[in-house]
Amino acid sequence: MESPLFPMDIAGQVDLARAVIERHLADTLVAIHLYGSARDGGLKRYSDIDLLVAVRARLPEPLRRDLMRDLLAVSVPVDSGGPWRALEVTVVALEDVAPWRHPARRELQFGEWLRQDLLAGVVEPPVLDHDLAILLTKARQHSVALVGPPAASLFDAVPPRDFRTALADTLAQWNTEEDWEGDERNIILALARIWYSAATGRIAPKDVAAAWTLERLPDEHRPTLAAARAAYLNGEQDGPIDGDRVAAFIRYARPAIENILAGPSALCDPA
Repeated sequence: MESPLFPMDIAGQVDLARAVIERHLADTLVAIHLYGSARDGGLKRYSDIDLLVAVRARLPEPLRRDLMRDLLAVSVPVDSGGPWRALEVTVVALEDVAPWRHPARRELQFGEWLRQDLLAGVVEPPVLDHDLAILLTKARQHSVALVGPPAASLFDAVPPRDFRTALADTLAQWNTEEDWEGDERNIILALARIWYSAATGRIAPKDVAAAWTLERLPDEHRPTLAAARAAYLNGEQDGPIDGDRVAAFIRYARPAIENILAGPSALCDPA
């Protein structure tokens, strides 16, 4: 039986991650929010656990380093074969996101893609991150507060202009085959989510956004997205997707999404 808040099979790991965060950030911690797949009903085999942490003020460098190092002990690489999942933990200082400004400053972001760097003592500095416009919108729409007030009352709504700018910045990452080689399935699904968000102002799980997008694609591109969606639902890390079809799909999807983003917005508050 699952909790009304999130799947019970991640409850133990979530509690451990929360304990690490609270131990390091006790004096400045404002809130911890669980968002993403665990709250959207889309937790699949390779899904990670997304946590958004808000603190009162910017963190000193030693504290940032200690927190990142200790999060390694409560996260595992993707598809490690056990009950635990990869964590993605984003920390923002309230002074940098309230009142909202774009792009906003991110204190830190922990993820399994950083494991080798962290083990070697390499820690990314705080950065201006356009993706926070999407992340905070997602948290405001659908998250649960593990500590502190709900995200919708803590964070300002991201204006539609900034939300759309962040989508465009994400879209601009994929220009040549080198940009998506080895990660074709995830990028195809990411394009479907951006398309859905550009048109609706909301954020949906990958499979939901893909189903929505499939209804709007010409016949020649539907098999590519359908294959990526099926691989995701079946728990396959890499689906056998033809490279030429991937390139054709991206060449079609990018300008279609850009046209939506360049047009007038009828959205008020995407959250």
